Amino acid sequence: MITGKVWGATEAERDDTLPCDELEPRGLQADRAISIAASPCVVYNWLCQLRIAPYSYDLLDNWGRRSPRERDPHLTELEVGQEFMGVFQLQSFVLGRHITLVSGRVAVTYAVRPDGGGTRLVVRARFGMTPIVAWPLAFGDVFMTRKQLLTLRELAEAEARLDTARSDEV
Repeated sequence: MITGKVWGATEAERDDTLPCDELEPRGLQADRAISIAASPCVVYNWLCQLRIAPYSYDLLDNWGRRSPRERDPHLTELEVGQEFMGVFQLQSFVLGRHITLVSGRVAVTYAVRPDGGGTRLVVRARFGMTPIVAWPLAFGDVFMTRKQLLTLRELAEAEARLDTARSDEV
């Protein structure tokens, strides 16, 4: 396995077709995935937060501002063309299923998949530039996306625990 191309994604997830594949079909494919102990709805709602912050290394990619730790429900109101993470535009989406973003020759799909009582969040990036540019981007992206997925998992699982505690009180 070449460093930077895969983190956490299974072979089946790497073989699956995602919307970004059509946008940069010959681009370098990089897959990342994580299991999250929260419903697909909660995970998808946290993905919508990417409209305002990257949820990765905030010092590097959010000008030192901390990505919000409380979810804004209005951010789930999506329209094609909206800005995400300051550099991407929303290309397509299916509510509760996927968000596909583009920035130049980079296309990324965040796909939400039910997985038992939780969710698999699968992210694929397609880098549609020459290999001499694509490989270093994929290598750097694995660190940033890994941190992003770990942060989103932490936040979605915390919300799921809070929802469970509230329902237990009723």
